[in-house]
Amino acid sequence: MTQPQAASNKRETTPTASTDRLQLDGGGSPSRSLQLPPLAAYIHIPWCVKKCPYCDFNSHTSQSALPEDAYIDAMVTDLQQDLSLAAGRELTSIFFGGGTPSLFSAASLGRFLDALNARLPFAADIEITLEANPGTFEQAKFVDYRATGINRLSIGIQSFNAEHLKALGRIHDDREALGAVEMARRAGFDNLNLDLMHGLPHQSHEQAMADIDQAMALAPEHLSWYQLTLEPNTVFYSKPPTLPEEDILWSIQEAGQQRMAAGGYAQYEVSAYAQPGKQARHNLNYWQYGDFLGIGAGAHGKITYADGRIERYWKTRLPKDYLAAGKDVCAGRKVLTTEELPFDFLMNALRLVDGVPASYYAARTGQSLASIEPLLQQAATKGLLEPWADQLRPTERGRLFLNDLLELFL
Repeated sequence: MTQPQAASNKRETTPTASTDRLQLDGGGSPSRSLQLPPLAAYIHIPWCVKKCPYCDFNSHTSQSALPEDAYIDAMVTDLQQDLSLAAGRELTSIFFGGGTPSLFSAASLGRFLDALNARLPFAADIEITLEANPGTFEQAKFVDYRATGINRLSIGIQSFNAEHLKALGRIHDDREALGAVEMARRAGFDNLNLDLMHGLPHQSHEQAMADIDQAMALAPEHLSWYQLTLEPNTVFYSKPPTLPEEDILWSIQEAGQQRMAAGGYAQYEVSAYAQPGKQARHNLNYWQYGDFLGIGAGAHGKITYADGRIERYWKTRLPKDYLAAGKDVCAGRKVLTTEELPFDFLMNALRLVDGVPASYYAARTGQSLASIEPLLQQAATKGLLEPWADQLRPTERGRLFLNDLLELFL
């Protein structure tokens, strides 16, 4: 049995399904119903002021002024190339991630949103999230973001402890972290996520709890709380810092979850906690196996086609290549095979505390649930999966040992 899985370095990340349907099974022959899922859009801005030593995201520092206009132009071209994938479907959510998207002006992001809305309809209650770091906050700038239609902020706090922020290489301090939330509220944002990390270098149990208490005192609608892990291709991986012992990590995890539950933040995913009705709709779409366009350098997308194919694709990673005139920015595509679909679906769905309706499996993969029943039975026998007649849901043990659960479906 492997060690329990913690949500690691994965900052923030039920729409009504389309009525479009077709008949197919996993091999493409007509026999059962597959239903086109909701469609979202992920927009990647790849620049940061400084690359954090733990970060394995596609982010890059720039020694000169950012090419905002050129990058927005490139993303509009990218979007135009992807329009056939969307097939005119309505967007239920949009997420500007990075990097640090708040380095771009509201005018630039607004120009892209206008271009997007001119090509695809937005749901009346669309959720539009912008990732922002405290060191980039300016009051007028965030008022302008709100005016563009951005209605949710995900703020990369990570810690309220000045020494821990320094150890993590963050560009802000504890005062700026507190000030960012205040400015966001003054700018009119009433839907905030705060990113927090635990298991930080030399962090004690008491310090981790102090971060949670401070976060809840600010009353954000959503908290993303995840453990620092040492990812390949990062500074921390090549030069590991001293992290808390395993028993301290366990105590932080258990006490932190209890503390947030007592404070009104229900855990609904491995690293996600929310006030009632404030779950991240964009991330729920990922976990419920929805579709999403991926626009921007290094962005990934997933699309269900009308003929039943499910494809994942990704864009050119380096900004200079992405900006190169006349270059095809799609770096690769992969249509998932019948054998790959169970794992691909479940690695998302089983991150959710309540899982997903069992009917979603057939509706969103085109395969019958009966086709993986022997594997489901193995998972249940091992105590990793609840009975699955109505809901595909991990047990508490299954959530703790999620990798063991998912390996059954490889």
